Amino acid sequence: MMRFPLRLTADLTRARLVKKLGFTLDARPIQFLDATEILHHDSSHPVSHEKIRNLIGSRSPVIWIGGSEPLLHPGIAHLVRVTTGSGHFVFLETDGTLLRRRIHEFQPMPRLFLTVRLEPTAKSHAPNGVRAGTFELAVEGIRAARLSGFLICVHARVRPETELGEMAGMIQFALSHDVDGIVITPANDGSNSAHSDTAALLRKTEEARKLIGSTWWESFSRMVEPVLSGRQSAARNAGESGIRLEQESHADEEGVRIA
Repeated sequence: MMRFPLRLTADLTRARLVKKLGFTLDARPIQFLDATEILHHDSSHPVSHEKIRNLIGSRSPVIWIGGSEPLLHPGIAHLVRVTTGSGHFVFLETDGTLLRRRIHEFQPMPRLFLTVRLEPTAKSHAPNGVRAGTFELAVEGIRAARLSGFLICVHARVRPETELGEMAGMIQFALSHDVDGIVITPANDGSNSAHSDTAALLRKTEEARKLIGSTWWESFSRMVEPVLSGRQSAARNAGESGIRLEQESHADEEGVRIA
């Protein structure tokens, strides 16, 4: 059974309250970071030490590292250590193809979630409807990370063609590999689709989240959504999720597992 860290709940709730009360303008619950903004593609040295200092000093309790494949950057492991060492939770998103190869560079810690991106698709012939090609390598990475004691999160993106049955199969597949969390967001490919199509995608995403089986990770998915998509409607949902997380932390302390 997936557990949502109580410390993460507390940090997210605190950030939301601080921003609501106007104590600081940069207390976003989740900050997105593309690895290319800080790291060189072919060097372990950062692009800018000032950007590293700004990241360490960020008031956002969660740093979501994604964008271009972070594991392609030689300095990513050091960046993760520095960021978690400064008290932030880090969700390091990867397609998983390089995870097994580079897992030895990281250290398991309670503030790090290795986040593997898996996408259900109706056109795939891979098991459980997960896209073939990188799938096998991603699963090998998940297994290696689990054996090494890392916290693992799966990030699934909903597309217009995604079927809920395929999403349910992917979730069950993830749970069978003992993942610690599941985040579901709508796919954002930068297309300017019609408003009705966007609304339909958001509705389907909400239906998919109900399949997660954890209101904690459901709520966290809503908080992640505006960070990854920038949709204003999703930002309103994020505010509601902060309230829900706060209420749930008082109503049901789920025997949280913190490594």
